[in-house]
Amino acid sequence: MNWPHTLAPFLDWLGELRSLATLRADLIAGVTVALVLIPQSMAYAQLAGLPAYYGLYAAFLPPLVAALMGSSRQLATGPVAVVSLMTAAALEPLAAGGSEGYVAYAVLLALMVGLFQLALGLLRLGVLVNFLSHPVVLGFTNAAAIIIATSQLGKIFGVEVEKAEQHYLTVWRVLQAAAQQTHLPTLLMALLAFAVMYGLQRLNPRLPGVLAAVVITSLLSWGLGFSEQRRVTPGELVGKEVQRILDERQRLSARLTRLVQELAVAQQRLRTLRRQDAVDEQLLLETRHTVDLLRLQRERLQKTLAADLKELRAVPFTLAEDGEGRLRLYMPGHLPPAAQPRSDGWRLHDIDAEGGLRLRRGGHVVGGIPSGLPSLRLPRFDWDAILQLLSAAATIALIGFMEAIAIAKSMATRTKQHLDANQELIGQGLGNIVGSLFQSYPTAGSFSRSAINFRSGAVTGFSSVVTSLMVMVVLLWLTPLLYHLPQATLAAVIMLAVFGLVRIAPMRYAWKVDRHDGLVALVTFVLTLLLAPHLDQGIIVGVLLSLGLYLYRTMQPRVVVLGRHADGNLRDAELHRLPTCENIALLRFDGSLYFANTGYFEDKVREKLTKKPALRFVIVDAEGINQIDASGEEMLRQVAEQLRETGVVLLLSRVKRQVLEVLERSGFLDLIGREHIFRRTEHALEHAWRQLGEDHRESCPLAPPAGRRD
Repeated sequence: MNWPHTLAPFLDWLGELRSLATLRADLIAGVTVALVLIPQSMAYAQLAGLPAYYGLYAAFLPPLVAALMGSSRQLATGPVAVVSLMTAAALEPLAAGGSEGYVAYAVLLALMVGLFQLALGLLRLGVLVNFLSHPVVLGFTNAAAIIIATSQLGKIFGVEVEKAEQHYLTVWRVLQAAAQQTHLPTLLMALLAFAVMYGLQRLNPRLPGVLAAVVITSLLSWGLGFSEQRRVTPGELVGKEVQRILDERQRLSARLTRLVQELAVAQQRLRTLRRQDAVDEQLLLETRHTVDLLRLQRERLQKTLAADLKELRAVPFTLAEDGEGRLRLYMPGHLPPAAQPRSDGWRLHDIDAEGGLRLRRGGHVVGGIPSGLPSLRLPRFDWDAILQLLSAAATIALIGFMEAIAIAKSMATRTKQHLDANQELIGQGLGNIVGSLFQSYPTAGSFSRSAINFRSGAVTGFSSVVTSLMVMVVLLWLTPLLYHLPQATLAAVIMLAVFGLVRIAPMRYAWKVDRHDGLVALVTFVLTLLLAPHLDQGIIVGVLLSLGLYLYRTMQPRVVVLGRHADGNLRDAELHRLPTCENIALLRFDGSLYFANTGYFEDKVREKLTKKPALRFVIVDAEGINQIDASGEEMLRQVAEQLRETGVVLLLSRVKRQVLEVLERSGFLDLIGREHIFRRTEHALEHAWRQLGEDHRESCPLAPPAGRRD
């Protein structure tokens, strides 16, 4: 390993910044990418279930660190759609979206992803990503793009529904709610954002369509009062049914708090018992049962509270002044004659930790964003959460790296720059690790922003440094300008960004090239859609299926019986309907000889014995055998001995060096005789003819035509 390059790869391009042309190109590219990254990062953070400003945190340091420590000069790192979706899928079972615990787990996940990528890079194990075959990635990416796009429908139509266990059920609920409760201003704002971005993209792809949509819709939101919100106490809501639900929620919330505390104590007791050398099995079983029971009770309470919140959100309140001059929110049918209505259409958005009720009238906006840079803070370690997030972290690390290395390879080919996949793993890993120390969630290389960076003329990784500095400027001084940004705009940004990921033509092409690859892509696509939000399960099934089909193909490789063609060459006798010799069987084995296919090869040899009673020689053309393992060598040994017992001699021709070395070490060459190994198949045939008699050669169908004999 080249340690100076590994520890400071940025030194390779740092000196190039002395050129004013290079510096100017990187400055322009960095600013251009930042104009897209800032709104995209906020949108992707919400896709991950986090407050929008955590996207800015993820866009701050990870791009800078990945550019300095990676090997690609134009790769733009930061929040991306697929990784954001996988983050949400991994965290939803652990905590409520947007909660303090959810944010802590997201930061912890970023650290785990970074450590996994860094370890792979340092150990030079970047080849592990090859287990994610192209059909698996193709099927997963198409499905993920559809899942991402449909996950934003609620924000496009301005409706809120309770999430179902499966994503497609959630989408159905959204469509049902949209058919009855679509918020027209929100829908119009989303359509305007779509029109601006799509129109500018068609007019000139270099124009900052995303930024234009953000600015226009934010100004409209501010000018038209797109979003109104109020925080009220439960006593300010008028209606017996509402009060009953609120009282029930307060009682259940208190019970849930006690239950969570009991569960934490029981889990700690279970961990303590597991660490003891002498474990009381009965006590361990009882404690495990207690933990499972408390978890079940917690889930039931959470579902009940969610159902209550859904019921409250469906109630439209009217803001009115009562007879004593106080503002109250009334349920339909509860407005007294003396009340003076002010506005209607108020709906409950959320209930905060203090019991206050947040109501909204109009569309949803990003709201307040904390000013200033994220503080340095170690992720909160929770070993139970780490164990639950382990598989998700590995999957995100590999998928994120695949996104990064795919676009990096494409750009490196065009710029003729050296790309080190393991160094890129180190850069991506350090980007996630440093980001986690400053409250970032997992990041990866971005297809769209890398393409923008490349098209904008970026020469070195300094362009990503400029991008990070631009994000820093926004965090320090410009966050108030983002308050009125409609969430419908961010949803439109996400949907337009992932439309390009849906590629049906490559799946059709994979099916045409190889039915097995097409099947892997299709199964991965369907299962990822059906199993969402458990995205890792779709990938795992796809990987296992691709490996299984590869194993199936190699278990039965082609074993070709060769015959002499009219052109003098040895060709497939069955395909060309060529005559074969009764005394000599000439076989070609197209594949490595290993434990999974040794039985198949042996069966083929036996088949020739039964079809040709007068068989005297079996010649194996070993040109197609690239490798041989212990099982393959043992099978060859048994075949040679069995053939010898029946008076048949085994000859090998065109044996490759690596296979010959194995046969040399095992003593197989001494077993069959070194004189039975030939560099050319024609030489093996000559040996057989000499043993059978010279007159046999003249009548043998395998003999070359006159004038072609060596």
